Amino acid sequence: MKWWSVFFSGFLLLLLAGCGVQRGQPTRSLSPPSTSRTAVPTPTVPSGDPPPLAIRRQFRTDFTKYSVPYSEIISGGVPKDGIPAIDDPVFVRVEEANAWLNPMEPVIFFSLGNDARAYPIQILIWHEIVNDVVDEVPVLITFCPLCNTAIAFLRTVNGQVLDFGTTGLLRYSNLIMYDRQTESWWQQITGEAIVGELTGTTLDFLPASIISWEEFKSIYPEGQVLSRETGYSRPYGENPYAGYDDINRSPFLYVGPETPKKLLPMARVLSLDLNGESVVYPYEILEQVHVVNDTVGGEPVVVFWHPGTASPLDAPFIAEGRDVGAAAAFRRTLNGRTLTFTLQGERLVDEETGSEWTVVGRAVSGPLKGQQLESLVAITQFWFSRAAFNPDTRIYGLPER
Repeated sequence: MKWWSVFFSGFLLLLLAGCGVQRGQPTRSLSPPSTSRTAVPTPTVPSGDPPPLAIRRQFRTDFTKYSVPYSEIISGGVPKDGIPAIDDPVFVRVEEANAWLNPMEPVIFFSLGNDARAYPIQILIWHEIVNDVVDEVPVLITFCPLCNTAIAFLRTVNGQVLDFGTTGLLRYSNLIMYDRQTESWWQQITGEAIVGELTGTTLDFLPASIISWEEFKSIYPEGQVLSRETGYSRPYGENPYAGYDDINRSPFLYVGPETPKKLLPMARVLSLDLNGESVVYPYEILEQVHVVNDTVGGEPVVVFWHPGTASPLDAPFIAEGRDVGAAAAFRRTLNGRTLTFTLQGERLVDEETGSEWTVVGRAVSGPLKGQQLESLVAITQFWFSRAAFNPDTRIYGLPER
């Protein structure tokens, strides 16, 4: 199916619905996904017609510059900024947010310097983008519900601070953003500009992870929390994608390469790219072992998994999602010494000192109490999404073929 056909179908439905995004309606209509996906070979060179006039009129983008085939881009059913980014985020203290956040609720954890912040998924699921400044650094916090990807970036490019919004478009089910300065289009998962003046430019990634509200507030009681006072009326706490992450279902609005059958398409994985090597750690395995000592790109790394974080894409209310846990990756060399981590009962400890560690890489007891492991950019996502953008990846726990 041509992408503009999909767009006009979605756009017509949106018009008939009266563009309900301002009245708290779901931003996308999540019909039950098809039991089969359309397999489309990925062209090796850009090809395809430019976007139709209805799209071009929404943007000031230079459509003569692009790095991916336009045929791979489809509509998510909403127009430009139909899912509104948060441009002037307001933050509250932990005590105030505790009144409306459940202990197991997922939040995006991000910190720079001494500034630790939580961005509740119950808010991001309706906005997908927050343009923020943390520790005086302009940053971009993003969440794509269809791929379950929470990713942070620097938003300074070539010395210019960019502000981002949503295009309403998708590629391989993944959010396509645009910057308001050049209106170039950016792929969230890769951080790369794929259409427009800045095509080929890549944003700098920053470590971020999805953890539970309980975990955040216990480690960072003085942290800041994104407020529900966003300037928009949305049913925060409700899940417009209820049931989406059923492992036996198919991804929604996915048109792309057939997913390798090494894992089920909707399997949760933590992906890590380091020094030219790519690895994914299936949550199914992490739940069994809780800790993985590994070497990626020649560097010693550790992956922690901890129970107690609800899936944001399961139940009708996010706080009621099933426990899928939280995972994050770190360098396991600290102060010149490589540590080896193990699970003792329910405690994550290093064998060298017996210190206990949290899922955010901080020692909370023992000789190394207060020490922090260096966070790595590791992204939780669904396998279909990882495979579409990076099929050449090692899967931890599966034999090499």
